[in-house]
Amino acid sequence: MSIATIHRYRRVFGTFFRNSLVREMSFRSNFLITLMTRGFWFAVQIILFDLIFRRVEQINDWSRPEYFGFMATGMLINAIVEAFFMPNCARFSELIRTGDLDFVLLKPIDTQFLVSLEKLELPMISQVVFATGLLGYSLYQIGQPVPVTAVIMYLLLLVAAVTFFYSLMIGLAATSIFFGRNQGLLDFWFYVTIFARYPSSIYSGSPSGEILRFAFSYVIPILLVVTVPARVLLGKSLEPTWLSGLTLLMGVASFIVSRCIFHWALRHYRSASS
Repeated sequence: MSIATIHRYRRVFGTFFRNSLVREMSFRSNFLITLMTRGFWFAVQIILFDLIFRRVEQINDWSRPEYFGFMATGMLINAIVEAFFMPNCARFSELIRTGDLDFVLLKPIDTQFLVSLEKLELPMISQVVFATGLLGYSLYQIGQPVPVTAVIMYLLLLVAAVTFFYSLMIGLAATSIFFGRNQGLLDFWFYVTIFARYPSSIYSGSPSGEILRFAFSYVIPILLVVTVPARVLLGKSLEPTWLSGLTLLMGVASFIVSRCIFHWALRHYRSASS
């Protein structure tokens, strides 16, 4: 990809961002209410686990500040996905139903890029701020210096995690071309990602838990892509040690697979005029 092409895509994304900002500022009351709602949800999560840690010193092998670091990582990943990708993937079936996908396909820009980033959920940016603050608090409470290499690896793993969740979402959204509506599949995305709210080690200890842990670590690696970044940043050991490399590989592989699924689905798309 040439520098001119990258610059063009950057300008297009800038336009998307400005349009979303204007839209949010046109309804300031709704914007503020959304911020308050997100802040309330964030506070409830913190209070809930703070109450739990008043009764126990550890949950599995996670202390209070370490668990808050894990929570912050999961919230950060979720906030980025919901801010940039979820609104667009959720409305993909509407583009097909109304025939607006025809106009998207005619534009001289990558269709997946346009479909994925046209509308941004800017209030979710507040969750990024909250999660970053919680992460900083967690590291401060642990009181150990974080190596630069760990920070770099954490950021790379964070990108891999966002890429994986986006890939899963756009892959499910692409099935709208065949089913017309795929609300059930998008609901499946929400149900599955609930498991990622807790560290993978929590699922160990019982046969059914081990099955869930294996399935959601290596088949649909939602536990892997959230737990591994947190453990790397917090200095917790990884067993086996190659999980960091596997997580990065999963992020790349999921994007390639989702892109193939997306373009395969587009080849089977019948326009509204046909």
